[in-house]
Amino acid sequence: MERLTGGLRPFALLSLFCLMLYLPGLVSLPPMDRDESRFMQATRQMLDSGDFIRIQFQDEMRAKKPAGAYWLQAASVEALSHPASTQTWPYRLPSLLAAWAAVMLTFAFGRTILGPRPALLGAGLLAASIMTVSEAHQAKTDALLLLCTVVAQFILARFYILGRAREAAGGGSGGGCGSSSGSGGSTPATPSRIKGPGLAEALLFWLIQGIAILVKGPVVPVISLLTIAALGIADRNLRWLNSMKPMLGTVVAAAVATPWFVAISQATGGAFVGEAVKGDLLPKLLGAQESHGGFPGMYLVLAVVLFWPGSLLLAPAATRLWAQRHRFAFRVLLAWALPTWIMFELIPTKLPHYVLPAFPALALMTAALTLEGLEAFHAKAAKIWYGAWTLIGLALAVAVVALPIVFGNGFVLVNAVAATAIVAATVIPAVLAVRGQMVGAALALALTAAATYPAVFQGTLPILDKMFLSRSAAQVVNTIGSDGPVAAAGYSEPSLVFLLGTDTRFTDGAGAADALKANPRALVLVESRQQAAFDARAADIGLKVEVFAILDGFNYSRGKRASLAVLGAMAP
Repeated sequence: MERLTGGLRPFALLSLFCLMLYLPGLVSLPPMDRDESRFMQATRQMLDSGDFIRIQFQDEMRAKKPAGAYWLQAASVEALSHPASTQTWPYRLPSLLAAWAAVMLTFAFGRTILGPRPALLGAGLLAASIMTVSEAHQAKTDALLLLCTVVAQFILARFYILGRAREAAGGGSGGGCGSSSGSGGSTPATPSRIKGPGLAEALLFWLIQGIAILVKGPVVPVISLLTIAALGIADRNLRWLNSMKPMLGTVVAAAVATPWFVAISQATGGAFVGEAVKGDLLPKLLGAQESHGGFPGMYLVLAVVLFWPGSLLLAPAATRLWAQRHRFAFRVLLAWALPTWIMFELIPTKLPHYVLPAFPALALMTAALTLEGLEAFHAKAAKIWYGAWTLIGLALAVAVVALPIVFGNGFVLVNAVAATAIVAATVIPAVLAVRGQMVGAALALALTAAATYPAVFQGTLPILDKMFLSRSAAQVVNTIGSDGPVAAAGYSEPSLVFLLGTDTRFTDGAGAADALKANPRALVLVESRQQAAFDARAADIGLKVEVFAILDGFNYSRGKRASLAVLGAMAP
Protein backbone atom coordinates (compact mmCIF):
# COMPACT_ATOMS: atom_id res chain seq x y z
CA MET A 1 0.00 0.00 0.00
CA GLU A 2 2.92 2.34 0.57
CA ARG A 3 3.75 2.22 -3.14
CA LEU A 4 0.12 2.92 -4.05
CA THR A 5 -0.40 6.05 -1.96
CA GLY A 6 2.09 8.42 -3.58
CA GLY A 7 1.46 11.03 -6.28
CA LEU A 8 -1.42 10.44 -8.64
CA ARG A 9 -1.31 6.64 -8.30
CA PRO A 10 -4.11 6.37 -5.70
CA PHE A 11 -6.43 8.55 -7.79
CA ALA A 12 -5.75 6.47 -10.89
CA LEU A 13 -6.19 3.22 -8.98
CA LEU A 14 -9.47 4.33 -7.38
CA SER A 15 -10.74 5.66 -10.72
CA LEU A 16 -10.10 2.31 -12.42
CA PHE A 17 -11.78 0.54 -9.52
CA CYS A 18 -14.85 2.78 -9.80
CA LEU A 19 -15.08 2.28 -13.56
CA MET A 20 -14.88 -1.47 -13.05
CA LEU A 21 -17.80 -1.34 -10.61
CA TYR A 22 -19.99 1.43 -12.07
CA LEU A 23 -19.77 1.07 -15.87
CA PRO A 24 -21.12 -2.50 -16.22
CA GLY A 25 -24.88 -2.29 -16.69
CA LEU A 26 -25.00 1.48 -17.09
CA VAL A 27 -26.10 1.15 -20.72
CA SER A 28 -27.80 -2.25 -20.74
CA LEU A 29 -29.86 -1.98 -17.56
CA PRO A 30 -33.44 -0.89 -18.44
CA PRO A 31 -35.08 2.11 -16.72
CA MET A 32 -35.85 1.15 -13.15
CA ASP A 33 -39.24 1.71 -11.51
CA ARG A 34 -40.31 3.82 -9.97
CA ASP A 35 -38.13 6.73 -8.93
CA GLU A 36 -35.49 6.51 -11.64
CA SER A 37 -38.04 6.37 -14.46
CA ARG A 38 -39.89 9.35 -13.00
CA PHE A 39 -36.64 11.33 -12.84
CA MET A 40 -35.72 10.49 -16.42
CA GLN A 41 -39.18 11.23 -17.79
CA ALA A 42 -39.42 14.54 -15.92
CA THR A 43 -35.99 15.50 -17.25
CA ARG A 44 -37.08 14.66 -20.79
CA GLN A 45 -40.16 16.85 -20.39
CA MET A 46 -37.93 19.71 -19.20
CA LEU A 47 -35.93 19.42 -22.41
CA ASP A 48 -39.01 19.06 -24.61
CA SER A 49 -40.80 22.04 -23.07
CA GLY A 50 -37.80 24.26 -22.38
CA ASP A 51 -39.26 24.86 -18.91
CA PHE A 52 -36.46 24.22 -16.41
CA ILE A 53 -38.37 25.61 -13.44
CA ARG A 54 -41.37 23.32 -13.16
CA ILE A 55 -40.96 19.58 -12.71
CA GLN A 56 -43.66 17.52 -14.45
CA PHE A 57 -44.36 13.83 -14.91
CA GLN A 58 -46.81 13.86 -17.79
CA ASP A 59 -49.45 16.37 -16.61
CA GLU A 60 -48.73 15.89 -12.93
CA MET A 61 -46.57 18.24 -10.88
CA ARG A 62 -43.70 16.28 -9.34
CA ALA A 63 -43.12 17.96 -5.99
CA LYS A 64 -40.78 15.38 -4.48
CA LYS A 65 -37.31 16.88 -4.94
CA PRO A 66 -35.89 20.24 -6.08
CA ALA A 67 -34.59 20.71 -9.60
CA GLY A 68 -30.84 20.22 -9.15
CA ALA A 69 -30.61 16.58 -10.25
CA TYR A 70 -32.97 17.21 -13.18
CA TRP A 71 -30.76 20.05 -14.42
CA LEU A 72 -27.64 17.88 -14.35
CA GLN A 73 -29.42 15.06 -16.16
CA ALA A 74 -30.79 17.52 -18.71
CA ALA A 75 -27.30 18.88 -19.37
CA SER A 76 -25.98 15.35 -19.86
CA VAL A 77 -28.77 14.37 -22.27
CA GLU A 78 -28.47 17.64 -24.20
CA ALA A 79 -24.72 17.14 -24.61
CA LEU A 80 -24.63 13.41 -25.33
CA SER A 81 -28.04 12.29 -26.59
CA HIS A 82 -31.51 13.57 -27.49
CA PRO A 83 -34.76 13.74 -25.46
CA ALA A 84 -36.50 11.45 -27.95
CA SER A 85 -33.97 8.70 -27.29
CA THR A 86 -34.76 5.99 -24.78
CA GLN A 87 -31.09 5.45 -23.91
CA THR A 88 -30.73 5.46 -20.16
CA TRP A 89 -26.99 6.04 -19.72
CA PRO A 90 -26.98 9.82 -20.40
CA TYR A 91 -29.45 10.28 -17.55
CA ARG A 92 -27.37 8.05 -15.28
CA LEU A 93 -24.02 9.63 -16.08
CA PRO A 94 -24.31 12.43 -13.45
CA SER A 95 -24.88 9.78 -10.76
CA LEU A 96 -21.86 7.76 -11.89
CA LEU A 97 -19.64 10.85 -11.95
CA ALA A 98 -20.94 11.96 -8.55
CA ALA A 99 -20.20 8.56 -7.00
CA TRP A 100 -16.71 8.57 -8.54
CA ALA A 101 -16.05 12.13 -7.31
CA ALA A 102 -17.27 11.22 -3.81
CA VAL A 103 -14.75 8.38 -3.72
CA MET A 104 -11.92 10.62 -4.98
CA LEU A 105 -12.69 13.31 -2.42
CA THR A 106 -13.02 10.78 0.37
CA PHE A 107 -9.44 9.80 -0.35
CA ALA A 108 -8.23 13.40 -0.78
CA PHE A 109 -9.82 14.68 2.42
CA GLY A 110 -9.20 11.47 4.35
CA ARG A 111 -5.52 11.72 3.56
CA THR A 112 -5.34 15.10 5.30
CA ILE A 113 -6.93 13.91 8.54
CA LEU A 114 -5.95 10.24 8.79
CA GLY A 115 -3.08 9.66 6.41
CA PRO A 116 -2.80 8.15 2.92
CA ARG A 117 -3.11 4.43 3.74
CA PRO A 118 -6.38 4.67 5.72
CA ALA A 119 -7.70 7.14 3.15
CA LEU A 120 -7.00 4.76 0.26
CA LEU A 121 -8.59 1.77 1.96
CA GLY A 122 -11.53 3.84 3.22
CA ALA A 123 -12.21 5.29 -0.24
CA GLY A 124 -12.12 1.75 -1.64
CA LEU A 125 -14.63 0.53 0.95
CA LEU A 126 -16.96 3.41 0.07
CA ALA A 127 -16.58 2.78 -3.67
CA ALA A 128 -17.44 -0.91 -3.27
CA SER A 129 -20.41 -0.47 -0.93
CA ILE A 130 -23.49 -2.10 -2.39
CA MET A 131 -25.43 1.14 -1.81
CA THR A 132 -22.83 3.28 -3.59
CA VAL A 133 -22.68 0.92 -6.56
CA SER A 134 -26.47 0.77 -6.76
CA GLU A 135 -26.90 4.55 -6.68
CA ALA A 136 -24.13 5.05 -9.27
CA HIS A 137 -26.30 3.05 -11.68
CA GLN A 138 -29.50 5.07 -11.17
CA ALA A 139 -30.58 8.50 -12.41
CA LYS A 140 -31.69 9.82 -9.02
CA THR A 141 -30.47 12.22 -6.36
CA ASP A 142 -28.64 9.98 -3.91
CA ALA A 143 -25.21 9.76 -5.54
CA LEU A 144 -25.28 13.55 -5.91
CA LEU A 145 -26.32 13.84 -2.28
CA LEU A 146 -23.36 11.64 -1.30
CA LEU A 147 -20.97 13.93 -3.15
CA CYS A 148 -22.41 17.07 -1.52
CA THR A 149 -22.17 15.39 1.89
CA VAL A 150 -18.53 14.42 1.39
CA VAL A 151 -17.49 17.92 0.35
CA ALA A 152 -19.41 19.71 3.09
CA GLN A 153 -18.51 17.34 5.91
CA PHE A 154 -14.83 17.12 5.16
CA ILE A 155 -14.52 20.90 4.99
CA LEU A 156 -16.31 20.99 8.33
CA ALA A 157 -13.90 18.34 9.64
CA ARG A 158 -10.87 20.35 8.56
CA PHE A 159 -12.12 23.48 10.30
CA TYR A 160 -12.81 21.50 13.46
CA ILE A 161 -9.56 19.51 13.58
CA LEU A 162 -7.25 22.39 12.78
CA GLY A 163 -9.17 24.83 14.94
CA ARG A 164 -9.04 22.51 17.94
CA ALA A 165 -5.38 21.73 17.23
CA ARG A 166 -4.55 25.44 17.37
CA GLU A 167 -6.31 25.70 20.72
CA ALA A 168 -4.50 22.66 22.08
CA ALA A 169 -1.12 23.87 20.81
CA GLY A 170 -1.78 27.29 22.34
CA GLY A 171 -2.69 25.80 25.71
CA GLY A 172 -6.39 26.60 25.33
CA SER A 173 -8.99 24.69 27.28
CA GLY A 174 -12.56 24.08 26.34
CA GLY A 175 -13.18 20.57 25.72
CA GLY A 176 -12.71 16.93 25.72
CA CYS A 177 -10.24 16.37 22.87
CA GLY A 178 -7.09 17.32 24.73
CA SER A 179 -3.93 16.70 22.77
CA SER A 180 -4.42 13.11 21.84
CA SER A 181 -1.90 11.41 19.63
CA GLY A 182 -2.23 8.85 16.92
CA SER A 183 -3.95 8.96 13.55
CA GLY A 184 -5.73 12.23 13.28
CA GLY A 185 -4.86 13.19 16.83
CA SER A 186 -1.37 14.70 16.91
CA THR A 187 -0.88 18.43 17.39
CA PRO A 188 1.97 20.70 16.39
CA ALA A 189 4.19 22.30 18.99
CA THR A 190 3.17 25.91 18.37
CA PRO A 191 -0.05 27.46 17.10
CA SER A 192 1.85 29.68 14.67
CA ARG A 193 2.84 26.60 12.65
CA ILE A 194 -0.77 25.50 12.13
CA LYS A 195 -2.33 26.90 8.98
CA GLY A 196 -6.01 26.14 8.95
CA PRO A 197 -8.58 26.47 6.14
CA GLY A 198 -9.45 30.03 5.18
CA LEU A 199 -12.29 32.08 3.77
CA ALA A 200 -12.28 30.29 0.41
CA GLU A 201 -12.96 26.90 2.04
CA ALA A 202 -15.60 28.43 4.30
CA LEU A 203 -17.41 29.91 1.31
CA LEU A 204 -17.14 26.57 -0.52
CA PHE A 205 -18.79 24.87 2.46
CA TRP A 206 -21.75 27.23 2.32
CA LEU A 207 -21.91 27.10 -1.46
CA ILE A 208 -22.18 23.31 -1.25
CA GLN A 209 -24.95 23.66 1.34
CA GLY A 210 -26.96 25.74 -1.15
CA ILE A 211 -26.31 23.28 -3.98
CA ALA A 212 -27.27 20.36 -1.73
CA ILE A 213 -30.59 22.04 -0.96
CA LEU A 214 -31.27 22.24 -4.70
CA VAL A 215 -30.44 18.53 -5.00
CA LYS A 216 -32.38 17.03 -2.11
CA GLY A 217 -33.72 19.70 0.19
CA PRO A 218 -32.42 20.07 3.74
CA VAL A 219 -30.65 16.70 4.15
CA VAL A 220 -27.02 17.91 3.98
CA PRO A 221 -27.63 21.05 6.10
CA VAL A 222 -29.29 18.86 8.74
CA ILE A 223 -26.35 16.42 8.72
CA SER A 224 -23.90 19.30 9.15
CA LEU A 225 -25.98 20.83 11.94
CA LEU A 226 -26.16 17.49 13.73
CA THR A 227 -22.38 17.15 13.44
CA ILE A 228 -21.81 20.65 14.83
CA ALA A 229 -24.30 20.04 17.65
CA ALA A 230 -22.66 16.74 18.59
CA LEU A 231 -19.21 18.33 18.67
CA GLY A 232 -20.51 21.27 20.68
CA ILE A 233 -22.09 19.01 23.26
CA ALA A 234 -19.01 16.78 23.50
CA ASP A 235 -16.46 19.61 23.67
CA ARG A 236 -18.54 22.36 25.27
CA ASN A 237 -16.76 24.57 22.75
CA LEU A 238 -17.76 25.91 19.34
CA ARG A 239 -15.18 28.67 18.98
CA TRP A 240 -13.71 26.94 15.93
CA LEU A 241 -17.02 27.51 14.16
CA ASN A 242 -16.42 31.27 14.02
CA SER A 243 -13.78 30.82 11.32
CA MET A 244 -16.44 29.27 9.06
CA LYS A 245 -18.29 32.62 8.88
CA PRO A 246 -21.75 31.22 9.63
CA MET A 247 -23.59 34.53 9.19
CA LEU A 248 -22.02 35.25 5.80
CA GLY A 249 -22.30 31.60 4.87
CA THR A 250 -26.02 31.46 5.52
CA VAL A 251 -26.45 34.34 3.08
CA VAL A 252 -24.34 32.51 0.47
CA ALA A 253 -26.33 29.27 0.82
CA ALA A 254 -29.62 31.17 0.62
CA ALA A 255 -28.42 33.08 -2.46
CA VAL A 256 -27.78 29.75 -4.21
CA ALA A 257 -31.00 27.98 -3.27
CA THR A 258 -33.60 30.74 -2.97
CA PRO A 259 -33.96 31.89 -6.63
CA TRP A 260 -35.29 28.56 -7.84
CA PHE A 261 -37.68 28.22 -4.88
CA VAL A 262 -39.02 31.72 -5.60
CA ALA A 263 -39.36 30.91 -9.29
CA ILE A 264 -41.16 27.60 -8.70
CA SER A 265 -43.47 29.21 -6.15
CA GLN A 266 -44.42 31.88 -8.65
CA ALA A 267 -44.83 29.34 -11.46
CA THR A 268 -47.12 27.10 -9.40
CA GLY A 269 -48.83 29.66 -7.20
CA GLY A 270 -47.03 28.27 -4.15
CA ALA A 271 -48.36 24.76 -4.79
CA PHE A 272 -44.95 23.12 -5.31
CA VAL A 273 -43.44 24.06 -1.96
CA GLY A 274 -46.69 23.30 -0.14
CA GLU A 275 -46.98 19.89 -1.77
CA ALA A 276 -43.28 19.13 -1.18
CA VAL A 277 -43.70 19.78 2.53
CA LYS A 278 -47.20 18.37 3.06
CA GLY A 279 -47.07 15.56 0.53
CA ASP A 280 -43.48 14.38 0.81
CA LEU A 281 -41.42 15.67 3.76
CA LEU A 282 -43.98 15.54 6.58
CA PRO A 283 -45.38 12.10 5.66
CA LYS A 284 -41.83 10.71 5.80
CA LEU A 285 -41.23 12.25 9.21
CA LEU A 286 -44.60 11.29 10.68
CA GLY A 287 -45.25 7.87 9.20
CA ALA A 288 -44.16 5.17 6.76
CA GLN A 289 -44.69 6.86 3.41
CA GLU A 290 -45.75 4.58 0.54
CA SER A 291 -45.40 1.53 2.82
CA HIS A 292 -41.64 2.11 3.18
CA GLY A 293 -41.66 1.63 6.92
CA GLY A 294 -39.41 -0.03 9.42
CA PHE A 295 -38.56 -0.25 13.07
CA PRO A 296 -35.90 1.88 14.85
CA GLY A 297 -32.69 -0.09 14.56
CA MET A 298 -33.55 -1.57 11.17
CA TYR A 299 -30.50 -0.03 9.48
CA LEU A 300 -28.27 -1.43 12.20
CA VAL A 301 -29.67 -4.91 11.57
CA LEU A 302 -29.17 -4.45 7.83
CA ALA A 303 -25.69 -2.91 8.10
CA VAL A 304 -24.03 -6.18 7.10
CA VAL A 305 -25.93 -5.92 3.78
CA LEU A 306 -25.93 -2.16 3.21
CA PHE A 307 -22.17 -1.72 3.65
CA TRP A 308 -21.27 -5.03 1.99
CA PRO A 309 -18.55 -6.08 1.24
CA GLY A 310 -16.85 -3.59 3.58
CA SER A 311 -19.18 -4.72 6.34
CA LEU A 312 -16.79 -7.65 6.88
CA LEU A 313 -14.60 -5.16 8.76
CA LEU A 314 -17.36 -2.95 10.15
CA ALA A 315 -18.39 -4.94 13.23
CA PRO A 316 -14.83 -5.58 14.46
CA ALA A 317 -14.03 -1.89 13.96
CA ALA A 318 -17.27 -0.76 15.63
CA THR A 319 -16.22 -2.39 18.89
CA ARG A 320 -13.29 0.04 19.06
CA LEU A 321 -14.83 3.21 17.64
CA TRP A 322 -16.03 4.80 20.86
CA ALA A 323 -12.60 4.36 22.47
CA GLN A 324 -11.13 6.58 19.71
CA ARG A 325 -13.38 9.57 20.44
CA HIS A 326 -10.52 11.60 21.99
CA ARG A 327 -8.66 11.67 18.67
CA PHE A 328 -9.59 14.76 16.66
CA ALA A 329 -10.23 12.95 13.36
CA PHE A 330 -12.26 10.16 14.93
CA ARG A 331 -14.16 12.63 17.07
CA VAL A 332 -15.45 14.57 14.09
CA LEU A 333 -16.10 11.42 12.03
CA LEU A 334 -18.11 9.95 14.91
CA ALA A 335 -20.01 13.22 15.23
CA TRP A 336 -20.83 12.91 11.52
CA ALA A 337 -21.76 9.21 11.32
CA LEU A 338 -23.50 8.55 14.64
CA PRO A 339 -26.13 11.35 14.74
CA THR A 340 -26.82 10.88 11.01
CA TRP A 341 -27.43 7.17 11.49
CA ILE A 342 -29.63 7.75 14.55
CA MET A 343 -31.67 10.36 12.70
CA PHE A 344 -32.53 7.95 9.91
CA GLU A 345 -33.25 5.18 12.41
CA LEU A 346 -35.82 7.43 14.10
CA ILE A 347 -37.55 8.57 10.89
CA PRO A 348 -40.49 6.19 10.29
CA THR A 349 -40.04 6.07 6.50
CA LYS A 350 -37.06 3.89 5.67
CA LEU A 351 -35.33 3.08 2.40
CA PRO A 352 -31.95 1.34 2.19
CA HIS A 353 -30.10 4.28 0.62
CA TYR A 354 -31.09 6.79 3.32
CA VAL A 355 -28.01 6.01 5.46
CA LEU A 356 -25.58 6.36 2.53
CA PRO A 357 -24.43 9.88 3.68
CA ALA A 358 -22.91 8.27 6.81
CA PHE A 359 -20.85 5.78 4.81
CA PRO A 360 -17.75 7.93 4.04
CA ALA A 361 -17.14 8.53 7.75
CA LEU A 362 -17.74 4.85 8.59
CA ALA A 363 -15.47 3.74 5.75
CA LEU A 364 -12.57 5.93 6.87
CA MET A 365 -12.83 4.96 10.54
CA THR A 366 -13.11 1.28 9.65
CA ALA A 367 -10.09 1.52 7.36
CA ALA A 368 -7.96 3.34 9.93
CA LEU A 369 -8.70 0.84 12.68
CA THR A 370 -8.15 -2.12 10.35
CA LEU A 371 -4.70 -0.88 9.39
CA GLU A 372 -3.84 -0.11 13.00
CA GLY A 373 -4.61 -3.72 13.87
CA LEU A 374 -8.06 -4.91 14.86
CA GLU A 375 -8.20 -6.90 18.06
CA ALA A 376 -9.70 -10.34 18.11
CA PHE A 377 -13.45 -10.29 17.65
CA HIS A 378 -15.56 -12.12 20.24
CA ALA A 379 -15.67 -15.72 19.00
CA LYS A 380 -19.45 -16.23 18.98
CA ALA A 381 -20.18 -12.78 17.58
CA ALA A 382 -17.50 -13.29 14.92
CA LYS A 383 -19.12 -16.53 13.75
CA ILE A 384 -22.51 -14.82 13.44
CA TRP A 385 -21.19 -11.71 11.68
CA TYR A 386 -18.76 -13.42 9.32
CA GLY A 387 -21.35 -16.09 8.61
CA ALA A 388 -24.00 -13.50 7.70
CA TRP A 389 -21.46 -11.65 5.57
CA THR A 390 -20.52 -14.81 3.70
CA LEU A 391 -24.17 -15.71 3.13
CA ILE A 392 -24.72 -12.41 1.30
CA GLY A 393 -21.98 -13.23 -1.20
CA LEU A 394 -23.25 -16.77 -1.62
CA ALA A 395 -26.81 -15.47 -2.10
CA LEU A 396 -25.59 -13.13 -4.85
CA ALA A 397 -23.81 -16.04 -6.50
CA VAL A 398 -27.00 -18.10 -6.42
CA ALA A 399 -28.99 -15.13 -7.77
CA VAL A 400 -26.63 -14.76 -10.73
CA VAL A 401 -27.50 -18.32 -11.79
CA ALA A 402 -31.12 -18.62 -10.59
CA LEU A 403 -32.64 -15.30 -11.64
CA PRO A 404 -32.16 -15.85 -15.40
CA ILE A 405 -33.78 -19.27 -15.00
CA VAL A 406 -36.84 -17.82 -13.24
CA PHE A 407 -37.16 -14.41 -14.91
CA GLY A 408 -35.06 -14.75 -18.05
CA ASN A 409 -34.59 -17.27 -20.82
CA GLY A 410 -33.03 -20.05 -18.77
CA PHE A 411 -29.64 -21.22 -17.63
CA VAL A 412 -26.65 -19.13 -18.80
CA LEU A 413 -23.28 -20.87 -18.68
CA VAL A 414 -21.23 -17.68 -18.39
CA ASN A 415 -23.28 -16.69 -15.34
CA ALA A 416 -22.46 -20.02 -13.71
CA VAL A 417 -18.76 -19.28 -14.22
CA ALA A 418 -19.30 -15.80 -12.75
CA ALA A 419 -21.11 -17.30 -9.76
CA THR A 420 -18.15 -19.60 -9.11
CA ALA A 421 -15.85 -16.57 -9.12
CA ILE A 422 -18.17 -14.76 -6.69
CA VAL A 423 -18.11 -17.72 -4.30
CA ALA A 424 -14.30 -17.85 -4.38
CA ALA A 425 -14.01 -14.08 -3.97
CA THR A 426 -16.36 -14.24 -0.98
CA VAL A 427 -14.68 -17.14 0.77
CA ILE A 428 -11.14 -15.73 0.54
CA PRO A 429 -11.64 -12.57 2.66
CA ALA A 430 -13.94 -14.42 5.06
CA VAL A 431 -11.26 -17.05 5.72
CA LEU A 432 -8.62 -14.36 6.18
CA ALA A 433 -10.87 -12.51 8.63
CA VAL A 434 -11.55 -15.67 10.65
CA ARG A 435 -7.79 -16.19 10.89
CA GLY A 436 -7.36 -12.63 12.15
CA GLN A 437 -5.54 -11.42 9.02
CA MET A 438 -7.71 -8.32 8.75
CA VAL A 439 -5.47 -6.25 6.47
CA GLY A 440 -5.27 -9.12 4.01
CA ALA A 441 -9.05 -9.53 4.24
CA ALA A 442 -9.50 -5.80 3.60
CA LEU A 443 -7.39 -5.93 0.44
CA ALA A 444 -9.21 -9.08 -0.75
CA LEU A 445 -12.53 -7.19 -0.62
CA ALA A 446 -11.52 -5.45 -3.85
CA LEU A 447 -11.55 -8.88 -5.48
CA THR A 448 -14.99 -9.58 -3.97
CA ALA A 449 -16.46 -6.40 -5.43
CA ALA A 450 -14.78 -6.84 -8.81
CA ALA A 451 -16.10 -10.39 -9.15
CA THR A 452 -19.63 -9.59 -7.98
CA TYR A 453 -20.90 -6.28 -9.32
CA PRO A 454 -20.06 -6.64 -13.04
CA ALA A 455 -21.65 -10.10 -13.01
CA VAL A 456 -24.82 -8.77 -11.37
CA PHE A 457 -25.26 -5.48 -13.23
CA GLN A 458 -24.03 -6.55 -16.66
CA GLY A 459 -24.46 -10.29 -16.77
CA THR A 460 -27.69 -10.91 -14.85
CA LEU A 461 -30.03 -7.95 -14.38
CA PRO A 462 -30.27 -6.80 -18.03
CA ILE A 463 -31.42 -10.24 -19.26
CA LEU A 464 -34.33 -10.59 -16.82
CA ASP A 465 -37.00 -9.94 -19.44
CA LYS A 466 -39.87 -11.08 -17.24
CA MET A 467 -38.96 -8.49 -14.59
CA PHE A 468 -38.80 -5.66 -17.13
CA LEU A 469 -42.29 -5.80 -18.60
CA SER A 470 -42.15 -2.20 -19.78
CA ARG A 471 -39.11 -2.96 -21.93
CA SER A 472 -40.74 -6.07 -23.38
CA ALA A 473 -43.97 -4.21 -24.11
CA ALA A 474 -42.10 -1.31 -25.72
CA GLN A 475 -40.17 -3.71 -27.95
CA VAL A 476 -43.42 -5.29 -29.18
CA VAL A 477 -45.10 -1.92 -29.70
CA ASN A 478 -42.13 -0.53 -31.60
CA THR A 479 -41.93 -3.64 -33.78
CA ILE A 480 -45.63 -3.56 -34.72
CA GLY A 481 -46.00 0.22 -34.73
CA SER A 482 -48.65 2.27 -32.99
CA ASP A 483 -50.11 5.21 -34.90
CA GLY A 484 -50.96 7.21 -31.81
CA PRO A 485 -50.38 7.14 -28.07
CA VAL A 486 -50.54 3.77 -26.35
CA ALA A 487 -53.16 3.31 -23.65
CA ALA A 488 -52.29 0.95 -20.78
CA ALA A 489 -54.96 -0.61 -18.56
CA GLY A 490 -53.98 -2.01 -15.15
CA TYR A 491 -50.26 -1.41 -15.65
CA SER A 492 -49.02 2.07 -14.76
CA GLU A 493 -45.27 1.90 -14.18
CA PRO A 494 -43.36 5.11 -15.01
CA SER A 495 -40.81 3.17 -17.10
CA LEU A 496 -43.56 2.58 -19.67
CA VAL A 497 -43.95 6.33 -20.15
CA PHE A 498 -40.23 6.81 -20.60
CA LEU A 499 -40.01 4.00 -23.17
CA LEU A 500 -43.24 4.74 -25.11
CA GLY A 501 -43.46 8.50 -24.81
CA THR A 502 -44.99 11.27 -22.74
CA ASP A 503 -48.44 10.83 -24.35
CA THR A 504 -48.77 7.27 -23.01
CA ARG A 505 -52.11 7.06 -21.24
CA PHE A 506 -52.93 5.11 -18.09
CA THR A 507 -56.53 3.98 -17.84
CA ASP A 508 -58.74 1.00 -16.99
CA GLY A 509 -60.02 -1.81 -19.18
CA ALA A 510 -63.05 0.08 -20.44
CA GLY A 511 -60.96 3.17 -21.10
CA ALA A 512 -58.48 1.14 -23.15
CA ALA A 513 -61.32 -0.21 -25.31
CA ASP A 514 -62.64 3.30 -25.87
CA ALA A 515 -59.13 4.53 -26.79
CA LEU A 516 -58.75 1.74 -29.34
CA LYS A 517 -62.18 2.47 -30.79
CA ALA A 518 -61.30 6.16 -31.14
CA ASN A 519 -57.96 5.38 -32.80
CA PRO A 520 -58.05 1.90 -34.42
CA ARG A 521 -54.48 2.29 -35.72
CA ALA A 522 -53.03 2.57 -32.22
CA LEU A 523 -52.19 -0.21 -29.77
CA VAL A 524 -53.25 -0.80 -26.19
CA LEU A 525 -51.79 -2.79 -23.31
CA VAL A 526 -54.20 -4.61 -21.03
CA GLU A 527 -53.12 -6.30 -17.81
CA SER A 528 -54.92 -9.59 -17.14
CA ARG A 529 -56.88 -8.16 -14.19
CA GLN A 530 -58.43 -5.59 -16.55
CA GLN A 531 -59.04 -8.00 -19.40
CA ALA A 532 -62.64 -8.78 -18.47
CA ALA A 533 -63.55 -5.09 -18.28
CA PHE A 534 -61.83 -4.49 -21.63
CA ASP A 535 -63.65 -7.39 -23.31
CA ALA A 536 -67.02 -6.28 -21.94
CA ARG A 537 -66.58 -2.73 -23.18
CA ALA A 538 -65.24 -3.91 -26.54
CA ALA A 539 -68.36 -6.04 -27.00
CA ASP A 540 -70.60 -3.10 -26.10
CA ILE A 541 -69.03 -0.77 -28.69
CA GLY A 542 -68.60 -3.41 -31.40
CA LEU A 543 -64.81 -3.45 -31.29
CA LYS A 544 -63.06 -6.45 -32.78
CA VAL A 545 -59.64 -7.01 -31.27
CA GLU A 546 -56.44 -8.65 -32.48
CA VAL A 547 -53.95 -10.06 -29.97
CA PHE A 548 -50.33 -9.37 -30.97
CA ALA A 549 -48.56 -10.67 -27.87
CA ILE A 550 -49.08 -11.91 -24.32
CA LEU A 551 -46.24 -10.91 -21.98
CA ASP A 552 -46.05 -12.80 -18.71
CA GLY A 553 -43.76 -11.51 -16.01
CA PHE A 554 -43.29 -10.05 -12.55
CA ASN A 555 -43.99 -6.47 -11.53
CA TYR A 556 -41.26 -5.97 -8.92
CA SER A 557 -42.64 -2.55 -7.92
CA ARG A 558 -45.80 -4.22 -6.67
CA GLY A 559 -44.31 -7.59 -5.82
CA LYS A 560 -46.90 -9.36 -7.97
CA ARG A 561 -46.99 -11.43 -11.12
CA ALA A 562 -48.41 -9.61 -14.11
CA SER A 563 -49.52 -10.48 -17.63
CA LEU A 564 -49.78 -7.85 -20.36
CA ALA A 565 -51.69 -8.31 -23.59
CA VAL A 566 -50.66 -6.14 -26.55
CA LEU A 567 -53.86 -5.54 -28.48
CA GLY A 568 -54.95 -3.73 -31.61
CA ALA A 569 -58.17 -3.22 -33.55
CA MET A 570 -58.88 -5.89 -36.15
CA ALA A 571 -58.96 -4.53 -39.68
CA PRO A 572 -62.51 -4.45 -41.07
